[in-house]
Amino acid sequence: MQHMASPAFKNCSDCPIRHRAVCAKCDSDELALLEDIKYYRSFSAGQPVLWAGDHMDFVASVVSGVASLTQTMEDGRTQMVGLLLPSDFVGRPGRSVATYTVTATSDLMMCCFRRKPFEQMMDTTPHVAQRLLEMTLDELDAAREWMLVLGRKTAREKIASLLSIIARRDAAFSTSNPGKALTFELPLTREAMADYLGLTLETVSRQMSALKRDGVIALSGKRRISVPDMDKLLFEAGDDSDGGFLT
Repeated sequence: MQHMASPAFKNCSDCPIRHRAVCAKCDSDELALLEDIKYYRSFSAGQPVLWAGDHMDFVASVVSGVASLTQTMEDGRTQMVGLLLPSDFVGRPGRSVATYTVTATSDLMMCCFRRKPFEQMMDTTPHVAQRLLEMTLDELDAAREWMLVLGRKTAREKIASLLSIIARRDAAFSTSNPGKALTFELPLTREAMADYLGLTLETVSRQMSALKRDGVIALSGKRRISVPDMDKLLFEAGDDSDGGFLT
């Protein structure tokens, strides 16, 4: 069951997603307005946040952890259609029903805003509306990128692409300056990776082992992954060092 959470930080200025979330462009007065309509919720790994078709009385930003977006087809099959990483936005202003099922993949904390007051604030606070538009366009770009990953890439490229996306997002929140080397916790089980990428579990395990054998990644425990050279991982993903696609 979800529960109200007390974040480790004391105010918005200390929030780890402050400069990437929907409130990124807000000044102190606007943050004070958001403070009046926000609250925190936390979920344990595996717990549902929302079911598709649920009424939504809130919108939210992921503060920490990862959640999955899934859609169930008429015959009961379920497909993972997206991941929500820190700073990603959940819900749509003006839409009161959840389109997808949202499930906590790891322990999850969300900064929630009551939906009606948030919608009213969008009309009076251009910084919030502007940032949400930017994030929506980024989400559209990511969805188009993922269409290429799922449709045209090999199994090895798919796995390298997923690892590079998570590594780059993790690096964006890191206070260190690791250069080309990155280390992060993989928020997905190999079963979840297989589901998300449209591969078998055996294929995921085989390709992860191959990337390790070839020195592209190093594994420590079940989830900790080190990338000695990010450019090498991007090359394996079919991307260039800027994150674009090689032609």
